[in-house]
Amino acid sequence: MNNYRRALIFVALLLCAALCCGCAGENPSGSKSKKNSSTAAPATFDEADAPEGLADLGIDPGSAGIFPQIKHDENNSAGFQLESPKEGDTVAVIHTSSGDITLRLFPEQAPKAVTNFISLAENGSYNGTAFNYVQRGAYIRGGSCGSSGNPYGVSSYGGTFEDEFCDSLCNLRGAVSMANNAKDANGSSFLINRTDSASFAEKGGWKAYESAWVGIVNQLSGYKGSNLLQAYIDENGDRFFNPALMPQNVKELYEQNGGNPSFDGAYNAADRGNTVFAQVIDGMEVVDAINALETDKNNAPLENVVIKSVEITVYHARPAA
Repeated sequence: MNNYRRALIFVALLLCAALCCGCAGENPSGSKSKKNSSTAAPATFDEADAPEGLADLGIDPGSAGIFPQIKHDENNSAGFQLESPKEGDTVAVIHTSSGDITLRLFPEQAPKAVTNFISLAENGSYNGTAFNYVQRGAYIRGGSCGSSGNPYGVSSYGGTFEDEFCDSLCNLRGAVSMANNAKDANGSSFLINRTDSASFAEKGGWKAYESAWVGIVNQLSGYKGSNLLQAYIDENGDRFFNPALMPQNVKELYEQNGGNPSFDGAYNAADRGNTVFAQVIDGMEVVDAINALETDKNNAPLENVVIKSVEITVYHARPAA
């Protein structure tokens, strides 16, 4: 976005703040592997639910270029990713200079993301790349390859590919999802969610997310009817997480396990988010250690943690003792 456009948005934000003063206490108008989990009820919502937060404000999602593509998993409940892998499931072992991180992949729920990851792993593209970004307490990011000037990398498809949001996969602690900076802008980089349940609570839990959504609603209300509305959505859509759209059983999963719910595209009013395609099944201590490293002003670890190789294999249960 050019400086002139940013200046216009900044002025509009000041005007919105003045118009919406005293509204912070109002509730937002939005309401809201292969076996079923025995502890969680299936997540159920229509594809139109995610942009409901905009429609309730009188903003037509379609006119803003928002057309949600949410996959509804009829065979698995939200939280199934935390279950033990089944015999023959596809797994990946990321061999790093700090230790191994083992992932269970979900090709049925995120086929394009899994194919991309496997292809890049098998052709050695990830070899020698680093975990180049650490958001302390939240996640680590790595796997940028194919372009020295793009921190999100180039996919095995030769460019970027679209998001794959599924209602049974969430950005819980240990979830591995595609890193991106815009809608349908996935390349090679991935992030591993690190936030634990204690950190989730310390950051304010659901009250913090609800408060953030109220702020977004206030600003959207001020932009409605303005020619700056589209620019605001384009610039800030990744922050449009509406916790009222998330089912209670999914909220409980985050309370119990931790994670970053605002990354879940299924509950983002602008159809933005990070596609979950795997779950760490071994090596979270390595993830935590990388996340605890000292960083520079750009959140890059001062210690270079390198991906030596990524091994794609299948899961075999250990024989009973």
